[in-house]
Amino acid sequence: MKRTSTLGAIVCALTLALGMCAWAEPVARVSVGGETHEYDLAAIDGAKAYIAAYADNVQHDPGFKAHEAAALASIHRENPFFGTWWSVLPPLVAILLTLLTKEVYSSLFVGIVAGGLLGSRFSFEGTIERVVSSGFVKAIADPYNVGILLFLVLLGAIVAMMNRSGASTAFGRWAQAHIRSRTGAQASTALLGMLIFIDDYFNCLTVGGVMRPVTDAKRVSRAKLAYLIDSTAAPICIIAPISSWAAAVAGFANGAGSASGLALFVSAIPYNFYAILTILTMFAVAWLRLDIGPMRMHEEAVMAGRPDPGAVDSPADAPVPVGRGRVCDLFLPMAVLTAACIAGMVHSGGFFGGKADGDFIRAFAGADASVGLVYGSMIGVVFTIIFYLCRRVVSFRECMASFPDGFRMMVPAMMVLCCAWTLKGATDGLGAKVFISDFINGSAAGLLNMLPAIVFAVAAVLAFSTGTSWGTFGVLIPIVLAAVPGSELTVMSISACMAGAVCGDHCSPISDTTIMASAGAQCSHVAHVGTQLPYVILVAAVSFASYAAAPFIGSVWLSLPFAATLMLATLFAVRHLSVGRTAGRVTPP
Repeated sequence: MKRTSTLGAIVCALTLALGMCAWAEPVARVSVGGETHEYDLAAIDGAKAYIAAYADNVQHDPGFKAHEAAALASIHRENPFFGTWWSVLPPLVAILLTLLTKEVYSSLFVGIVAGGLLGSRFSFEGTIERVVSSGFVKAIADPYNVGILLFLVLLGAIVAMMNRSGASTAFGRWAQAHIRSRTGAQASTALLGMLIFIDDYFNCLTVGGVMRPVTDAKRVSRAKLAYLIDSTAAPICIIAPISSWAAAVAGFANGAGSASGLALFVSAIPYNFYAILTILTMFAVAWLRLDIGPMRMHEEAVMAGRPDPGAVDSPADAPVPVGRGRVCDLFLPMAVLTAACIAGMVHSGGFFGGKADGDFIRAFAGADASVGLVYGSMIGVVFTIIFYLCRRVVSFRECMASFPDGFRMMVPAMMVLCCAWTLKGATDGLGAKVFISDFINGSAAGLLNMLPAIVFAVAAVLAFSTGTSWGTFGVLIPIVLAAVPGSELTVMSISACMAGAVCGDHCSPISDTTIMASAGAQCSHVAHVGTQLPYVILVAAVSFASYAAAPFIGSVWLSLPFAATLMLATLFAVRHLSVGRTAGRVTPP
């Protein structure tokens, strides 16, 4: 009798619990900026919408962990791979194949197919749909991506016009007379890259177009030129208060609850060890003639007068100079292009009578880089044509012939970009950011003094895997602000997030900035990635050690000199170790 009553009590309790679960709707209500959002976590669409708003919900939802678990449980009914370690498999497959096979297009395509298989749960029809319609077609049709592709074509046309006019040749002659050494050519490239800090895309293609004749004349390999271009793109933009990157980070920080995103960005600049040490390493590599890893083979081949193993252009592909252009025919169009791109970006942010209405910083924060760069490049193209016609440097027919030349010049970069964007979409659809973000928000959050170093490493892995630093900012900055609000450790961790994102972006084969640097230098993309990787790993290791030490040192004015000293000591040690290997080889000055 006692057993029967006990069993009955258990059944009643279970029935009551099930009834309460059925009665309680799994609904999350989150207030963001005075607006309340409601998510039905039991429904697939509601669960996906909740996860899509991860950055806001982790900040403003008191029951985030329980609601996230409920949302993931609902999504897992449709796709068990979402938000698990499987989500990072497609980009890792693509990156590994790229490094092993030295072939970019097929490697990226295999990664995209792997993402399609996981996203469709190995359904043949679903895989085709995810690769084609919701993959390539969706990525290429995205308005932001279309703007970047158009910008590439227009900038390619300007570069082709400069080549046809003879302006690039004239600049090469001028530079040969005034830049007398390989070291000077490399340092000049670095300095020009540091001056163009508005946007990384613009930096890569402009510096490459201007300095390529100089570095070719001074026997600097295309791989070294691509490294210098890449090292003055994102690393410069991420420490420049007036840049598209500063605007993006400020926007993410404002959206995550920071009182002033731009003030937080500025205060984090001295702690951005990776960007600062990359610039320091770049000049040290030029002056110390420090060629390590595969870079040595490229440099030795060019200095010995052999064909450059990393060059992708040929005399047949290059427009033949037909004009009598001078140096001013290169610099004036570039100056107008730069000014027009800046004006275009602030115009897209509402500077001229829009939502910003004269507020330059606010306009930059709300700028759309793809739209602004297209505005600027269109103005640059029109000015260059009119300027050359007025100076009778080239004919109108030659100017028009530069458009297909410029398009052909940019086709390899555009193909890799389209594949990289598609792979990024497949990775995002599998919840890779959620998987990596939960690691920081969970197990790593308890190690407060090591948090900057951990955030740096995780951000680097996320950016390397997805090929996007901005996406990494958008996911990790709100998590960092939630984990360590309002302290010096917050500034360190935010800076570590930005530095790690730039680090991963700097060396990822599927990063658009890395692809642009290869295009600007007209260097094989695989050669650029392979020769740049040892330098990135070296700087990343020193940066990780500096972030581990920074919370214990306490002051940025002590932490930054410590990091710089450690970096220089590491570079001199590497140079000392490589002296024996290069003994007896004559290196041009």
